Amino acid sequence: MQRKPFTYLILITSFFIAIGFFIYYYQQMQVNDQKMQEAITAETPLPTYHFALIGEEMNHDYWRLVGEGAKKTESEYDVFVEYDAPKRSNPEEQLKLFDMAIKSKVDGIIVQALNDHFTPMINKAVREGIPVVTIDTDSPGSSRHAYVGTDNYQAGRLAGEALVTDTNGTATVGIISGSLDNPHHQLRLQGFKDVVENMEGIEIVAIEESNITRVEAEEKAYSMLTEHQDITAFYGTSSYNGLGIVAAAESLEKKDDMYVITFDTIDENIELLEEGDIDAIVEQHPFEMGNQSIRTMLDIVNDRQIQNVFHTDSSIVRKENLAGWKAKRMAAND
Repeated sequence: MQRKPFTYLILITSFFIAIGFFIYYYQQMQVNDQKMQEAITAETPLPTYHFALIGEEMNHDYWRLVGEGAKKTESEYDVFVEYDAPKRSNPEEQLKLFDMAIKSKVDGIIVQALNDHFTPMINKAVREGIPVVTIDTDSPGSSRHAYVGTDNYQAGRLAGEALVTDTNGTATVGIISGSLDNPHHQLRLQGFKDVVENMEGIEIVAIEESNITRVEAEEKAYSMLTEHQDITAFYGTSSYNGLGIVAAAESLEKKDDMYVITFDTIDENIELLEEGDIDAIVEQHPFEMGNQSIRTMLDIVNDRQIQNVFHTDSSIVRKENLAGWKAKRMAAND
């Protein structure tokens, strides 16, 4: 008999949680509709095309640039780009945003296919007549029309070659992956391993994941350095991994003796590169990804021939070529 009040409490709590989720996603759809209305004024006709871009994390520097690149096309073409993403990396919330875009009957969807759960959603959109372009992370087994983004395997190889060159082929390596489950991080890891595992003087002693957060990257790097005190080099496959690795090495007073290579030229990583705390960065081109994804989608909806896989460039940035990199970046922004 005493269990009944507890059971009722659980049922009532579950009911209010369900109501809360309903209200949240209803409000989200209202916000999306408002965004579309704000893009239209009395003097400006409704854009011909409405595309949805679904990123990984709204406030992440990398995805902010993807969104900016996509939105730039609005001034060049007859298109409205609705950019949305979870506040923090959350594949389940991305899938809900994806489903909302399908239900909104947008003219095209650009999405990062973080795992296998995105494949049926991509196929559903295509079945309903909505073309899909994957960005940053591909889903080659789905019905998607095209992929725009880094060749992640090749980027991993670039990182491996840089580490081999910079350490003269001698290093004990710890690896922090953004995620061991996400396909693009798996490819970056495999490309790196395929290079360094052929080197007699290089040994990988530990691999952990950061779940795309700086805090977990620091925690995992700290644990690695504690358990494997002979580590002399780190490879990070995600934007924030380098920050966490440097913080962990500094707290253990090993920063000066540590080689660090990580992904993405976000401002914090560039500062650490200038200070000598990061030795090399694998540069991607998120602005170009966002821009090219919309151009590709426009070709698709206009029945023009497309490149099914469009790989944006990746390269290695070191302190010695940083001045040239900055000059090139400033010229591109002018």
